[in-house]
Amino acid sequence: MSYIEIPVGPQHPALHEPILLRVKVDGEQVVEVEPVVGYNHRGIEKLCEVNSFIRDLYICGRVCGICNIVHATCYAQAIEEIMGREVPPRAAYLRVLVNELERIHSHMLILAVMAEIVGFESLFMLMMRDRERVMMLKELVTGNRVLADYIIFGGVKRDVTPEKAEKIKRELDYVEQRMKYYKSVFEEDYALRRRLEDTGRISAGDAVKYCFVGPVARGSGVKTDVRKEDPYAAYDEVPFELITFREGDSWARMMVRVEETFQSIAMIRYVLDHLPQGEIAPKAIPRKLPPGEAIARAEAPRGELTYHIVSNGKPMPYRVKIRTPSFLNIINSPVLFENAQIADVPVIFASLDPCISCMDRVLVVDVRKGKAKVFSMKQLSRGELRW
Repeated sequence: MSYIEIPVGPQHPALHEPILLRVKVDGEQVVEVEPVVGYNHRGIEKLCEVNSFIRDLYICGRVCGICNIVHATCYAQAIEEIMGREVPPRAAYLRVLVNELERIHSHMLILAVMAEIVGFESLFMLMMRDRERVMMLKELVTGNRVLADYIIFGGVKRDVTPEKAEKIKRELDYVEQRMKYYKSVFEEDYALRRRLEDTGRISAGDAVKYCFVGPVARGSGVKTDVRKEDPYAAYDEVPFELITFREGDSWARMMVRVEETFQSIAMIRYVLDHLPQGEIAPKAIPRKLPPGEAIARAEAPRGELTYHIVSNGKPMPYRVKIRTPSFLNIINSPVLFENAQIADVPVIFASLDPCISCMDRVLVVDVRKGKAKVFSMKQLSRGELRW
């Protein structure tokens, strides 16, 4: 049987980053979807290996413009493990504060983008307007609206005064009320429910089988969250509820993000009310690290983020390996498009909250004996590195 192949991308309205979806269809029925990536590869891992550990903190903070704080946090955690350095309690609480601010604005962004994709442009405009208040709070705490550069080895750069804390609480009160309204829209609007329900459904067992992480896994009822499983910063002291939905469809994945914004707001209030006294950073940061290696994990807005860093005692790392949640979610996403309609493709893809700049990492080439072999991203994700 012959199928028609429809290219979605690499430049398309469903996503403002370059990726190609090869969509094979039989009439309106989707037969197969193949993600083609590599358009945004910047060689960041190699760049980290030729720069100092301190410079790499800023390079890793630029892997993604949306979730740059969690990248810097995860990188710093690995470095701190190699150094054997503890983060002061006040700095650990402040790391929770800025990471949860980042989670709120990231979730609000993809909720707004989903509204835009289904044609609900007024909802998109309203959510992006209210998201600006969260961006303002990020600037208030870190000094920058987008790229924070707030994390340093062993602590954070700036403290939060009582005046700033009160302003954060006031703004979050407003954001919380607006999010209650947006929650009611996603729960009650007929058009949104029709487009999202039963679209891209996946069971909990298949979500685990295909290695989905973050809200994608939690939308299928999988109880996974690095903040609970392997607490870092002050997540072992700040209470929060792990949000899951059982439906496993695009609507459930979006509702996980809606509910997580409320959890993040509550966590930030707890941090501000229980902020320990003391230092927020060490007095000096060494230029060289002792030999060693470390693996650090963090829960990014899109799921589990992992950094593997190897030090050989020189001023720059021997190896920096980054595994982002979008890498797992996008490479394994074809299973979500089974039995879908053409019109469902952008909705399903957006429900992943895809970040292309996060996932384009590395190409492995074998140059032994004058032969070269290039492995695809799908082969890398499956560990199929055989010569």
